[in-house]
Amino acid sequence: MSSDWESLGLSTSSGFKLDVRYDYLDQNQLRSGTGKISPQAASGIVNTGSRNPANDGPQEVEKYTKNHYVTITGDYNFNPSWGVQVQVPYIDRSHATLGTSSDGVSPADEAYESGTKNIGDIKVIGRFQGFTEQHNVGVLFGLKLPTGDHRQTGISTDPAALGDVAAIDRGLQPGTGTTDVILGVYYHDAINKDWGFFSQGVVQTALNAKDDYRPGNGLNLNGGLRYTGFAGFTPQLQLNARYVARDSGAEADTVSTGGTLVYLSPGVVVPVNKKLSAYSFVQIPIYQNVNGVQLAPRFTASVGARYSF
Repeated sequence: MSSDWESLGLSTSSGFKLDVRYDYLDQNQLRSGTGKISPQAASGIVNTGSRNPANDGPQEVEKYTKNHYVTITGDYNFNPSWGVQVQVPYIDRSHATLGTSSDGVSPADEAYESGTKNIGDIKVIGRFQGFTEQHNVGVLFGLKLPTGDHRQTGISTDPAALGDVAAIDRGLQPGTGTTDVILGVYYHDAINKDWGFFSQGVVQTALNAKDDYRPGNGLNLNGGLRYTGFAGFTPQLQLNARYVARDSGAEADTVSTGGTLVYLSPGVVVPVNKKLSAYSFVQIPIYQNVNGVQLAPRFTASVGARYSF
């Protein structure tokens, strides 16, 4: 999701901009495929023939994953055609799982609870938008760097190992341990004096595996519409789609990772003065098709502020 029209690099004015954004994401709903599933039903699933034999057997039943993200983004336009953006995320995540061989109520094999607070993986993304005189067609190119920790641990709630140190699933670590390449394209234009739109597609793929883990390739497709006819605020409506392939490797969950998600995201941007603006968005899932059994959110809430120097 784009938290502000200019955070995609859709501004041609030279100079530096600083964006601070907070996202709240409470994954508390078990889903399988396109529907909901109860913990009791999920515990009865037996996985076979997965790409990682360690994932074969009774399905893991997760309880919740609560995420708080604070992302600081520095954005610099060298000129109307070239710019660069650096995104630094801080992740506060709590997670609990009933493990495998559970009855859907009580902890069992490999159950644990965890709380992680750490800098995540930093992204450095360049852009070029000099293809047209309007500078409204652009390409994105960059890297996700392995700056986040991928070795954090939790506390076992498995009755057979209560209180022991437990490994956190690699997909729940603050970092993946991999360097990923990011490539994208975007286009924006005005419909008339009050209405404008943007469209964007971004691909992210890991260049390597780290400690027997490689995150699945991802594709993000975003479209947005905004109305600028009001003096005190600018309403926006975005459609955000994301496809992610399954993770791979001996340390990966190759069954219950990846899927296709589509969100409708209404929001508003409010100018505080000529340099400062505030924004708020809510992401509402309208289509969810997950592999295996996964936790999903009922909504995502985002608030933030952007300052132009």
